[in-house]
Amino acid sequence: MTNPHIGNTGVNIDDEESNQCFLAGLVIRSLSICTSNWRCTEALGDYLAKRNIMGIYDVDTRAITRRLRQDGSLIGVLSTEKSQTDEELLEMARKWKIVGVDLISGVSCTAPYKWTGNTGSEWEFSNGQNHGETFHVVAYDFGIKHNILRRLASYGCKITVVPSTWPAAETLKMKPDGILFSNGPGDPAAVPYAVQTVKDIIGKVPVFGICMGHQLLGQALGGKTFKMKFGHHGGNHPVHNLRNGRVEISAQNHNYAVDPATLPPDVEVTHVNLNDNSCAGLACPKLNLISLQYHPESSPGPHDSDPAFGEFIKLMKANKLQTV
Repeated sequence: MTNPHIGNTGVNIDDEESNQCFLAGLVIRSLSICTSNWRCTEALGDYLAKRNIMGIYDVDTRAITRRLRQDGSLIGVLSTEKSQTDEELLEMARKWKIVGVDLISGVSCTAPYKWTGNTGSEWEFSNGQNHGETFHVVAYDFGIKHNILRRLASYGCKITVVPSTWPAAETLKMKPDGILFSNGPGDPAAVPYAVQTVKDIIGKVPVFGICMGHQLLGQALGGKTFKMKFGHHGGNHPVHNLRNGRVEISAQNHNYAVDPATLPPDVEVTHVNLNDNSCAGLACPKLNLISLQYHPESSPGPHDSDPAFGEFIKLMKANKLQTV
C-alpha cells in the first residue's frame, strides 16, 4: 500500500469479493492502533491473523514505490524464519518467477454452482438495467469478483459459475445465452488450457471478457500479450471509450496487457488507457464479443463503465432474436 496510514476503517465481511482471501502478504507504512468506521466488524491485524496471512508495517512504502516506478515490478520476500540468512532470502527472491506461472488454478472454484445475489437496494446506483428478459450466462471463474456476478444478476441474468478448467463442450451443452470470462491473477500465456477454451467458444455465443478474460480473448483471437513494466493498479485510471468519445474513470489491477498491433484487422480496439495508451478494450462484431482490461463492476466504484454490462445484454438479446 502506498497510502501511509492503513487499517483505520477496519474490515467487514460484506465487502469481501471472493469466498476466501488469497493474499500472500501485506506491506504497509503505519498500522492504525484503532478503527473508526460504523461498518467495521474486525481490525485489519486480526483479519490477517485469522487467515494466516503475513503482514509487515513500519516499512517505507513510498521509497519502495519510487524504486518500482524506476525499475519496474520486482520480487520481494517476507519471512518470519530467523534461521535463514539475508542472502538465502535474496536467493529465494531471485529464483521466484511470475512469468509462465499458472496462478488461476489456485483461485478458481472446483465445481459449478448457481449465483443468485444481485446488488442490494442500499447499494444500487443504476436505473438502466434490463429486467424484461432473463438471460442465462455461464461465468468462467479465473478468480472472479462477486460484484461481477451481482451486476450481471442486477441486469436480469441467471448465472452458472464454472471452474477455469471446465470444458467448452460442457459449457455449450448448457445452451447459455452468453459467456463471461472473468478477471484473474497472473500471466495469460501460462494458461494455454484457458486460451483453448476461449477459442472453442468464441463465435458460438456472445462473449464478455473482463481483465484476465480480456487478455485470454486477445490471445484466442490471434494476438499476443506482454508483461508491463509495473502494471496498472488503482481506482482512478482514465480510459478513453473510442466508440462514444467519453472518458471513463476506472479501477484497474493487472500486470499484463494485449498488444493491439498483433490483433487481426477485424478486431476493434474500443478503449485506450490515457496514462500510457495501452489497449483497454476490444470488440469483434462478427463474433459477438466485447472485452475490457479493467473492472466495470468496481465496488464501491467508480461506476463509469457499468454500462458495459448493458452492452453485453444487448449482444445476447440481438443474438437470441437471430436464432429464433
